[in-house]
Amino acid sequence: MAVRPAAVVRAPRPALRPFISIVWVSDRHGAADGDASDRERMLGSGATHLVFRLSDHPVRLYDDLTERTGTSVGHAVVGGARATFYLRDTPRRVRTVGAVLLPGAAALLFGAPADELAGRHTPLLDLWGRSAVEEARERLLEAADPERQLELFEALLAARLPALRGLHPAVAHALARFPSTGDVGAVVDETGYSHRRFIALFRGAVGLPPKLYCRILRFQQALRLLATRPPPPLADVALAAGYSDQPHLNREFRELAGVSPSEYLAAAPASLLHVPLPTRSISSKTRSAGGCMIGSERRIP
Repeated sequence: MAVRPAAVVRAPRPALRPFISIVWVSDRHGAADGDASDRERMLGSGATHLVFRLSDHPVRLYDDLTERTGTSVGHAVVGGARATFYLRDTPRRVRTVGAVLLPGAAALLFGAPADELAGRHTPLLDLWGRSAVEEARERLLEAADPERQLELFEALLAARLPALRGLHPAVAHALARFPSTGDVGAVVDETGYSHRRFIALFRGAVGLPPKLYCRILRFQQALRLLATRPPPPLADVALAAGYSDQPHLNREFRELAGVSPSEYLAAAPASLLHVPLPTRSISSKTRSAGGCMIGSERRIP
């Protein structure tokens, strides 16, 4: 029986909504069978995440499919915005509490712009200090139930955020436009800023350059189409998601997910970005496609 997540996912309290898109508490449990691995492939979401792991197992990351021990990044971690996948552990039983940050929130919550955190995992104690992180985790562990943990988590976030400060208008305009157009140049022209200045503003708020951010939006549209049952033909998915053809979609899957579309479907992910790894893939492959790096994300255009 593969690891099964039981999760509460919801919008944050109103005061946090300018900064946080969703908060969640997840309780994953199950026994690994012969086809299940103790790790999974996590696809990039393009957003900055904050996670507290409320079990004895710290978050552990792997460079590739052959690495046995991995590298611990602690029980409280900031996952920077990224486009490509990485490998992480999936303990038999683990509860996590987390949040997905909106553009502009990283600098306010962590004191570091999103582009400094992008493409890597940063232990929260490096940003908040050990005593603050340990106190926060202890309070979360003492909560009686998942909903109470979320309430405490929201209170912790609210206490660390300063007074409301709006997103830069040029970045806000681009974020509103990009879901419907991938023409970055045209959107930059609409803002009235130079390309260099706009890219600096966008990266500081979002963590990624605008062209790469648009690639992630297009890729996630393809993932949503593949999640329908039955999934459409891959050629239709490519066209509907905005790719030039199916080979273009295949290349993007290899680069961003480390697998082909067919391999992604065969893995039957429980959610779009969590791709389980069969045990045989770890024992037979010498390197993961694309080479996940713990310290920093592999650079792509």
